[in-house]
Amino acid sequence: MAKKTRVILVGIGGATCSGKTTLAKHLKRILPNSVIIHQDDFAPPQELVPMHPVHNVQDWDAAPGAISWPRMISFLRQVKETGEIPPDHHSHDHLNEQKDIPISPEERDRWVAVFERLMRQRAADGGEDIVWGLVDGFLLYWSPEVIEQLDVRIYLRVPHDVLRQRRHERHGYHTAVQSDPEGTLWRDPPLYWEQIVYPAYVDASRDVFEAGDVERGAPSGKVAGLVLLESLEMSMGDAVSQSCKVISGFLEDA
Repeated sequence: MAKKTRVILVGIGGATCSGKTTLAKHLKRILPNSVIIHQDDFAPPQELVPMHPVHNVQDWDAAPGAISWPRMISFLRQVKETGEIPPDHHSHDHLNEQKDIPISPEERDRWVAVFERLMRQRAADGGEDIVWGLVDGFLLYWSPEVIEQLDVRIYLRVPHDVLRQRRHERHGYHTAVQSDPEGTLWRDPPLYWEQIVYPAYVDASRDVFEAGDVERGAPSGKVAGLVLLESLEMSMGDAVSQSCKVISGFLEDA
């Protein structure tokens, strides 16, 4: 009898430019049979993105309108039920700027060996085949229905001024238009970070932290088991290692 496939979804959340996608890509190189699911790929078509009521520009960041939530929730549930990424799902992340922040080969190889050992043990015990879904997103912990689908929940926190500098250094984003493999290039209008991006991030994330303090607050309990990484205070190698510890601990207990 064929073994059952089980999908384990690892959430990697945080503000735009906090290092989520970089961390996800490192974990993909370590975890066998893993895929990255970018929340950005569930943005609505450009013509459906709402206008900001005050600043009169399209608002790609306010949580209610920035993501097609029913589509994303349905997608995650389908992935967990079937163990497969639907073949008609397209990602535009490869079109965006890719800044490489390497980790040491020794660190990577050490964790590759850990997960290979864990998977061998699982196979020997007659357990399920595991597929890892690495879900990265700047609004990942806003929707309770999305949180519910995530088995491991990681949050990268970076101070306001560093986020602002990183965002201003970017040249644009390719938005997710499912019918267009090249997407649409979005460039921030003047003051977009100050007026739209950061206020929307605070609004969407305040419930995740005590007293709504997204800069210094401890996790509030809204996201059960949240692993908070103060990523400016650690190297990318440390972030990868801490994430792998949490993920391997989940697998051992699963």
